[in-house]
Amino acid sequence: MPTNLGRFRRFLPWICLIAATSQGAEQSLNGQKFTLPEGFQVELAAAPPLIDRPISADFDEQGRLYVTESSGTNDKSDVQLANKPHRVVRLEDTDSDGIFDRRTIYADQLMFPEGALWYRGSLYVSAPPSIWKLTDTDNDGVADHREEWHRGGTLTGCANDLHGPFLGPDGWIYWCKGAWAEQTIERPGQTPWVTRAAHVFRKHPDGAGQEAMMTGGMDNPVDIAFTADGERIISSTFVQHPGGGLRDGLLHIVYGGVYGKDHAPIDNAPRTGDLMPILVHLGAAAPCGLTRYDSAVFGEAFRDNLFACLFNMHKITRHELTPSGGTFASQTTDFLVSDNIDFHPTDVLEDADGSLLVVDTGGWYKLCCPTSQLWKPDVLGAIYRVRKSTAEKIPDPRGSRIPFEQLGPLAARFLGDRRPAVRARATDVLARAGTAAVAALGELLSDANPRTRLRAVRVLSQIPHPTAFERLRTALEDGDATVRQAAGHALSLVRDPGSFDPLCRLLESSSVANRRIAAEALGRIQDPRGVRPLLEAAARPPYDRFVEHSILYALLEIPGSSELEEWLSEDPEFVRHDPLALRAALMALEQKPGAQRPMGGILRLLRAENETARETAAWIARRHPEWGAELAQELGEMLRSVQETQTEGPRQRLLQLLKGLAPSPHIQKVLGDLAGDAETPVGGHSLILKTMAESGLKELPDSWAQALIPALASEDPDRVQEALRVVRSVPSPKSGQQEVSQAVLSITTNPGLPPAVRRQALATVPGGPGPLDEGVWPVLMSPLTQDAPVPDRLEAIDVLQRATLSMPQRLLLAPLLGQLGPLEVDRLLGIFREQSDPELGRAVVAGLRDSPALGNLRIDALKSALARFPEEIQVEAQPLLDQINSESGRQKEKLAAVLERLKPLEGDVRRGQAVFHSNRAACSACHAMGYLGGSVGPDLTRIGGVRGEQDLLESILFPSLSFVRSYEPVVIATHSGKTYSGNVRSEGPDGVVLTTGLRQEVRLGRDEIEEIRPGNVSVMPSGLDQQLSDQDLADLLSFLKGAK
Repeated sequence: MPTNLGRFRRFLPWICLIAATSQGAEQSLNGQKFTLPEGFQVELAAAPPLIDRPISADFDEQGRLYVTESSGTNDKSDVQLANKPHRVVRLEDTDSDGIFDRRTIYADQLMFPEGALWYRGSLYVSAPPSIWKLTDTDNDGVADHREEWHRGGTLTGCANDLHGPFLGPDGWIYWCKGAWAEQTIERPGQTPWVTRAAHVFRKHPDGAGQEAMMTGGMDNPVDIAFTADGERIISSTFVQHPGGGLRDGLLHIVYGGVYGKDHAPIDNAPRTGDLMPILVHLGAAAPCGLTRYDSAVFGEAFRDNLFACLFNMHKITRHELTPSGGTFASQTTDFLVSDNIDFHPTDVLEDADGSLLVVDTGGWYKLCCPTSQLWKPDVLGAIYRVRKSTAEKIPDPRGSRIPFEQLGPLAARFLGDRRPAVRARATDVLARAGTAAVAALGELLSDANPRTRLRAVRVLSQIPHPTAFERLRTALEDGDATVRQAAGHALSLVRDPGSFDPLCRLLESSSVANRRIAAEALGRIQDPRGVRPLLEAAARPPYDRFVEHSILYALLEIPGSSELEEWLSEDPEFVRHDPLALRAALMALEQKPGAQRPMGGILRLLRAENETARETAAWIARRHPEWGAELAQELGEMLRSVQETQTEGPRQRLLQLLKGLAPSPHIQKVLGDLAGDAETPVGGHSLILKTMAESGLKELPDSWAQALIPALASEDPDRVQEALRVVRSVPSPKSGQQEVSQAVLSITTNPGLPPAVRRQALATVPGGPGPLDEGVWPVLMSPLTQDAPVPDRLEAIDVLQRATLSMPQRLLLAPLLGQLGPLEVDRLLGIFREQSDPELGRAVVAGLRDSPALGNLRIDALKSALARFPEEIQVEAQPLLDQINSESGRQKEKLAAVLERLKPLEGDVRRGQAVFHSNRAACSACHAMGYLGGSVGPDLTRIGGVRGEQDLLESILFPSLSFVRSYEPVVIATHSGKTYSGNVRSEGPDGVVLTTGLRQEVRLGRDEIEEIRPGNVSVMPSGLDQQLSDQDLADLLSFLKGAK
């Protein structure tokens, strides 16, 4: 039954008035502060008790808003499927003031709803594992008929199996599949298609013709928006492996494209090259709702912009798309930002008056979302409306006074109307009129306004009849690129064979995007005559990854391989064909069953000067283990031609080629055989070993292990070092570790090799060098002086830490504590950890007593090293501890005093979350929770499971008292006299990257560094307790203790 909430209506205008009085960049509303562009204002359109936890929404023709609503549960997905606790609410604005004031429970007893689409009298809702069509047949406001429109068949723990659906400009219904759950798609007349990958699917509203638009390795594609000419943009999480602040984003989806991440579910998808590019990087934003702004109410600069919901970042972003080759570039800016950490926008949509509705779901959602941190079902959501302050009011924005149902083809005149809702209604009326409307639409194709012509094309795309196809073919010749693009999409959808000739002409268009859609449509038509025009288009500049994809995918879709084989046979040596066209032909041929592949020509391309040709040949060779003998011969000749005097360019090209081939098991064997071949020259051996070291493999192949044994036994120091680098870079399998370890150990006792090489071998032995005999002891001791280079000193100590030392050997090392610098002493202390012999303890204390590095040592490191020694040693060491940290007593007193003050205070985990993210504490700037936050300090997502209250408070009050492993500060002195303090972010043979503060890094080359020593001051600033009240501290501790 409808519910009128008069009290809610009386209250809302007062709230909105407060918001509207602030015309600046910031507005206070509903307990939070919003930031939005100058000239815009935000209002509250619906809030509790009208709506509690809205998720997604859509309007019907009358302007009623259908909102999917959560019950607030975070039960496991199978429990939610059994209980079906969610619902759909219909909201109405009965007086057209922009504030919803009536609600009806349209449908209850629903599984977790993840999308809403109103289409021709029914609401379509994704509720995994199905998409439901909900219809109110008796017009009482309640859906009394439920039809399972699509059955996905899977429900995973995160329930991200389905999102949507969405109505495409072609009249088909689209949705997203995620979760890597295995689904089976029935295909009439064909074998069922089984897939685990992510996809964008579409099918006709009558349920026929399901097909995939793209294949992906991402976890969770969510929303789809369509550009005016029919291109598809989606929002998705995990479009790449997290790192460097990147994770989620927006993608331009092209038919047949394969998108990131690179995971097993996409292994069997047809490939056209690398994964398709990411349109917009958004970080760990959890993007969801996405819409294209269709009107000009915000101004022409906003028309066709995208607006995206960033769940984790509490904001809506604006994306101004501009054509860039076959895809787009995006200028991304913040549009609406809340300072409330519980503002979680999940949907955004345009109302008929040109305002934007923003759906804030509130704080209830935490299922599979570590960044949400807390489950807050009582923090309710709302729906906000963003207006342009100076926008004129549009009369009758939905055309309610227009008798649409009586117009039929006459509705065509409303395609030029400035009201988007009127145009949408006219589009539907004309599409349902079918062939009767074709003549009127054909006349509009001559309209002076390209937008009107574009809208006529979009209607024609929904009329599956030859007369409509004929008009669409003429639109391929339109003077406007967007009209041609929309016509190309329409003809691609219906696979119209009559459009073959105009599509071939469109392949030569000056618009790169038009060339891309022409290629796509030709592939779907599947006419073999299209092969040569497509190959000619592949050679036509400029190069564009999206055009390349569509051309190659079209070649894959055209049945048979004889045309490709004939084209390749015209240039059997592969010297006259354009490299890009050759790449398209060879990659397509490679993926066609039963095709004749010119193995000899492909292998010869491995020597080509052109990089594209070489990469293509390598990609194909990796797929053919049966070519092993021929490939070995080809690579052998290439390696035997490598001379020591050869210029670096050709050697580098060959190295890159070999690295690209290395992941394939059969090529690993080829490389192993060549490494052991006496006829392979020294330069060839060197390249093979370098290839192995830089291969990135997770485990050393047996064939490589066998090839390494003679290299490790060589008397040539350079070759030994190259082989050692392979052992260090590629872990040996447990089954073959003993043989490799023994070969490396043999190097350590070879007096004919330089001490530095023997020391490297000791540092490289898989599993550690074990006991050290007298013959290798001098090799390790010789660099342990202040005059030796820092890397040599550290390498020797690292070996000692990994070795099995005898008591006499430890006693020999103890005096070094009084001779070495702070960085070496700090590491050397680890050798004495877990020891308890009194004689050794006294030697350690004696060494430390004379150490010039004592003042730079960390007290926690020293305590750890001495912890197992008898009490008498502890007493003897106490003056050293007191000397290291004279402030320790005062810090302990302060810690105890603060703990005592906090005892009567009850910490609140939610207030603590707010403190963590506040500008005063700024914890999230340096520490991550979930996937969101900084990386200067340790990740705190599960800190409550490993640290108690006192440890946590100590870290807040005295961040320099102890350090988390891998976050110990260092001090680096340079030859120029400069000194830097911070955490080592990365370290390599060429230099060090040091994090010195928030968003501050210093890169130092090895040749610049004079000394590296342990630091005693944390990058985290002290004095945080002075920024916070005792209640703030209690709340923050509660939040951190709850992070488990």
